Amino acid sequence: MPSGKKRSNRQPDYSRAPQSTGRAIALGIVFVLLVLVLVFIVYQNATYQSDSPPAETGSGIVDPDTPLTSESPAVTTPEATPEPTPVPTPEPFEPHAVDSTQPGNYIAYTNIQVDGTTLGDGESYEDDTGIYMGYADEYAQIPGIMTFRGNNLRSGAAYGTANMTQKQLGNYWTHSTGSLMDPNDGAYWSGNGWTGQPLIAEWPYETRQNMTYMNDWARQQETLVEVIYPAMDGYVYFLELETGKETRDPLYMGLTYKGTGTLDPRGYPLLYIGSGYNTQRGHVSVISLIDGSVLYEFGSSSDSFALRTWPMWDASPLIDADTDKLIWAGENGVLYIITLGTEYDEEAGTISVNPTRTVKWRYESYRHQSTGQYWLGFEASPIVWQGYIFLADNGGHFMCLNLDTLELVWVQDILDDSNCTPVLDFEDGHPYLYISTSYHLGWRSWTTAEIPVWKIDAETGEIVWQVNYTCYSADGLSGGAQSSIALGQGSLGDYIYLSMSRYPTSEGGTLLALKKSDGSEAWTMNTQVYSWSTPTCVYDQDGNGYVIYCTLGQYMYLIDGVTGDQLDAMNCSGKFEASPAVYNNWIVVGHRNGSIYGVQLT
Repeated sequence: MPSGKKRSNRQPDYSRAPQSTGRAIALGIVFVLLVLVLVFIVYQNATYQSDSPPAETGSGIVDPDTPLTSESPAVTTPEATPEPTPVPTPEPFEPHAVDSTQPGNYIAYTNIQVDGTTLGDGESYEDDTGIYMGYADEYAQIPGIMTFRGNNLRSGAAYGTANMTQKQLGNYWTHSTGSLMDPNDGAYWSGNGWTGQPLIAEWPYETRQNMTYMNDWARQQETLVEVIYPAMDGYVYFLELETGKETRDPLYMGLTYKGTGTLDPRGYPLLYIGSGYNTQRGHVSVISLIDGSVLYEFGSSSDSFALRTWPMWDASPLIDADTDKLIWAGENGVLYIITLGTEYDEEAGTISVNPTRTVKWRYESYRHQSTGQYWLGFEASPIVWQGYIFLADNGGHFMCLNLDTLELVWVQDILDDSNCTPVLDFEDGHPYLYISTSYHLGWRSWTTAEIPVWKIDAETGEIVWQVNYTCYSADGLSGGAQSSIALGQGSLGDYIYLSMSRYPTSEGGTLLALKKSDGSEAWTMNTQVYSWSTPTCVYDQDGNGYVIYCTLGQYMYLIDGVTGDQLDAMNCSGKFEASPAVYNNWIVVGHRNGSIYGVQLT
């Protein structure tokens, strides 16, 4: 009972009471019973309210921010299951030009060659299979960094997350590299140069069993993350990620490799590299990582289809896994699309390529025709999204090309020799491109020139916003954006990051953190010496974002990506031109003075 008292077993003797007394007693009993019923109802209602879940939001989902108290115990079985945050549905991607981006404003003509036959006037081209590439996380089928800036959207060179507690640059290893003199002109190349990003792959155990060109300990190790690093001394280096120990003997190719190679995103043991300097012998090589043999080569100075005799390959290629096609933009002004004819038998331990179709596309610009400068060719690495490729050239053009028809869709004027690989991002399902350019001394000015950073609508090529920086330059060592744009994601999703060379002084540099919304500066970091190295965004176990930044002033910096606060710095005793790649807690990057560094984030 609510009173908590023990009930008596003695019963009253109503027969002795007068009638009125009995009537009063009866009424009293009824009243007491009514009071007891009322008290019971109130008690039950209070008990029900105290066991109810916390207050609900307007969506009918329990509010996770409501604090738990003794009056509001945790709910183990919510009435409604929270729905996941909806992902914006991509808009239909239908690229087209507007008046300001009509290709005819800038490009004089284009030509197409298929298996050695140049198509004539009026002949149309149609791809035999169709090329289609999706989101960044769909590009590679094994863990790692497969190409420059990681994927077909060039959206990042970090894989995984870093387990960081101290927010410092910790233990490190180094591996020595050498130098090479070009026999044609005596040019001297050493270490790792621009863009020079390493490749990183976590090879499956079964794949490694076929790699006879790999040290036994590395082949038999349960897990192996391998760094593959072509260098300017003519070698390709193979190192274990966390120790720097050689997983294979260095592979001597005898050519200077400045740019970044590409690993096959299908997980096939294939490496694609192109020499960055040799006017006589420069070319592309496809290398078997089973035995180290060269399976195929192309792109030498003897390619008569090229309008520019400059067989260099700083741009990093892409592989379309579904169609077995290699897509490579050369500094000779030719885009190559080669059906590789790859045959990989993992059980037998064999791999081969036997190209079955080679397509070449070239262009001529009015700017190049009229000046002899504003070169043809591509040093910035291309983006492929769906069936379109985006190319920034050495002559101040940013182009969108339909890969099914090889027809130009739109062209935007980016003023100068671009060495800045663009990046593609999405807002509410719509694609946007971020890009900048260089200041080639004498083309636009002999003193200073404006270097814009642009946000561009990927569908039309129209400029969404533009911010300018007044930069200096030097002959052969241009100012402006020599590095590429790093795309912030997650906690850094409001920003892009870019190093501006020879700004604000002729030898200085500035790391810019710009807001994606309008290009305004979130923060900047000035250094006494400029940088060509692309900043790299990394994220810790809590989702916090950081920027790894290397300069020609020998330092590697760890920076808070939101505030710009410098958290740590490390003098690596060498000039950085190359761009870092990151795998979980490890940063890998080489410098010009002859060392590859592996640095642990702690």
